[in-house]
Amino acid sequence: VLFRIMNVPHYRQGSKWVIYPMYDYAHPISDAIENITHSLCTLEFEDHRPLYDWCLEKLPVPSRPVQIEFARLNLSYTVLSKRKLLTLVTEGLVNGWDDPRMPTLSGLRRRGYTPEAIRNFCDSIGVAKRDAIVDVAQLEHAIRDDLNKRSQRVMAVLRPLRVVIENYPEGQTEELDAVNNPEDANAGTRKVPFSRVLYIEQEDFRENPPKQFFRLAPGREVRLRYAYFITCTQVVKDAAGNVAELRCTYDPATRGGDSPDGRSPKATLHWVSAAHAVPAEARLYDRLFNEERPDNDSRINPSSLEVVGSCQVEPSLKSAKPGDRFQFERIGYFCVDLDSKPGALVFNRTVTLRDTWAKIEKSLKK
Repeated sequence: VLFRIMNVPHYRQGSKWVIYPMYDYAHPISDAIENITHSLCTLEFEDHRPLYDWCLEKLPVPSRPVQIEFARLNLSYTVLSKRKLLTLVTEGLVNGWDDPRMPTLSGLRRRGYTPEAIRNFCDSIGVAKRDAIVDVAQLEHAIRDDLNKRSQRVMAVLRPLRVVIENYPEGQTEELDAVNNPEDANAGTRKVPFSRVLYIEQEDFRENPPKQFFRLAPGREVRLRYAYFITCTQVVKDAAGNVAELRCTYDPATRGGDSPDGRSPKATLHWVSAAHAVPAEARLYDRLFNEERPDNDSRINPSSLEVVGSCQVEPSLKSAKPGDRFQFERIGYFCVDLDSKPGALVFNRTVTLRDTWAKIEKSLKK
């Protein structure tokens, strides 16, 4: 079938033309007129190629393009069908086409993906003739690899726990040197302020630590990144019995993170100075679906977005602009979101530092 006849007025041309070309007729002609050399189609157009070639052979067209078919890209834990993506948007399951969980270019850009990472991912998987599902971990590896080379390292505490260093002078502030990017010798260093009151991550402390927990605990010494060794001496709790504050001491001889006597704590923690920290919001994005091959009945992963509103980040981030990318040390890669405003920074998690899903899946299979 090359044409169809429709006796209804055209919205522009009126009723003077009632013959309309079918796709199989318009496709080769438009390619030839526009001097397309290769028309790349998905596999369902393979059966249409004989008609494509026949039209070009029979018509006086200026060129002879070639149709080539390839398999669609399918990613695990998400959907790439525009129809299914539209359903997610219209039903309010995501916040628009540029939602950072969406596998759209606008969504990936807002999440912090770089053009180079996407191109490297496409190069790594190649072009196939048979439908297959590509593990989304390959895409995540591509962005980790790219951001590892280009992202400035910063310290950010998502869930703060207050730490008071009792033997550090009140009112004193030091500026310590921090490496911007160990992968880039030209990235230089920056100054980070250190003071008597700090914030560390809540998960970096255990009052009764399990056997393999080497971070901070009562009586234990740890290293603060770029700073000093500290030892927890007291745990302060609130009325509900929750840990509200830690009292610690520091060793002045360990400035920069090394000890003159050669001792080396098993854990190094990131931190921010409470007096200098900048409040921020972090949006922790994860995979859109829990199922590797989601279908029409699959439900959205309830943990695909977690908003953490009480973050504290180092002061160098105060001037960060939408689109800027950083590595939050020990946490993951983050991008400044479009919703950010002066004094109200919003960061989107692009990807974690490691593939935590691999561990989760392994535990589920046991």
